[in-house]
Amino acid sequence: MRSPLWIRCTVLLFMFIGLPEASIRFQGHREIEKPPVSYAWQVQESGTEVSLRGISVVNKQVAWASGGGGTFLRTTNGGKRWTVGRVPGAENLDFRDIEAFDTERAFLLSAGRPATIYRTDNGGNNWTRVYFNDAEGIFFNAVAFFDRQNAIAVGDPMQGRFMVITTANGGKSWEEAGDESLPPALPGEAGFAASGTCLTVMGNSRAWFCTGGSAARVFYSRDKGKTWQVTTTPMGDNRPTSGCFSIAFRDFGFGMMVGGDYQNETGTTKNGALTRDGGLSWSRLGASRPAGFRECVAFVPATSPGVIVTVGPSGSDYSLDDGETWTPIPGPGFHSMNFSDQDGSGWAVGKEGLVARFVSR
Repeated sequence: MRSPLWIRCTVLLFMFIGLPEASIRFQGHREIEKPPVSYAWQVQESGTEVSLRGISVVNKQVAWASGGGGTFLRTTNGGKRWTVGRVPGAENLDFRDIEAFDTERAFLLSAGRPATIYRTDNGGNNWTRVYFNDAEGIFFNAVAFFDRQNAIAVGDPMQGRFMVITTANGGKSWEEAGDESLPPALPGEAGFAASGTCLTVMGNSRAWFCTGGSAARVFYSRDKGKTWQVTTTPMGDNRPTSGCFSIAFRDFGFGMMVGGDYQNETGTTKNGALTRDGGLSWSRLGASRPAGFRECVAFVPATSPGVIVTVGPSGSDYSLDDGETWTPIPGPGFHSMNFSDQDGSGWAVGKEGLVARFVSR
């Protein structure tokens, strides 16, 4: 006896729902398998051969980069053409970090002595020096903006305490934190300016920065750097060339750090750790880890499943399962990368003017 129509329709519906996601797309009467997503780097012509370590992505059309010799780069057409310039009077500076807001406004941070921050409001046609410090031992590692008005920059210890400066007026001026609020450092502890990402911020007031050398620790602030908590991590080897080089957060709880020893570019020992409690505690990555020393880690915004990417001189990797497993990305190695909060587009930069766009395939 034939089943009633509603029973047959219900059975077909449950059969359809039970099919794997990759099998439910059709073209005519032919079933189409959904291919697995993979990622690659699309190398672009940068127009320079200087080492690049700073990158800031505004959106899929606009990005800025920075590097040695007082160099900055800008694209306004998705990387089809990069414009290269040098900040007048800054030819001896190494701009290890850059923060950009649009096609016109950006900030450059130099590493080493003297410590400087430059600002442009007209696409790099003119630059204004908004911070200068020529004190012995000065060395800034990274700068990060909470919003268009508030930012923080962190440098290596001076007289036993990490250097912290902040701005609350859009970077027009910067204030040095008082000694009572500066986080104390252990002997031989410092930060790494390899990628401009040993410091990260989230929301209106939370900031984290990580260290290396004699200790690999994370400093955490809930009030824009006025006060700090500190926690140890499983990253350090008590060597001046090892520790945490980059830190990033997907939300207020889940974060990732990468690093290792820059004298061992293919080494995978202690090159990654994660937190699920906002940086209060850290656990080392498992048996599957990025395939070498890594200088930068980032979460790709608005991806599902969430994509985590790492880069270093020997190569790059991505994870789709919160760091449980890692897949190498074919192509060269990089120093740094950044993804747009607006649309998730990303670029990476490296030695000899290397610039590449992050693409899925």
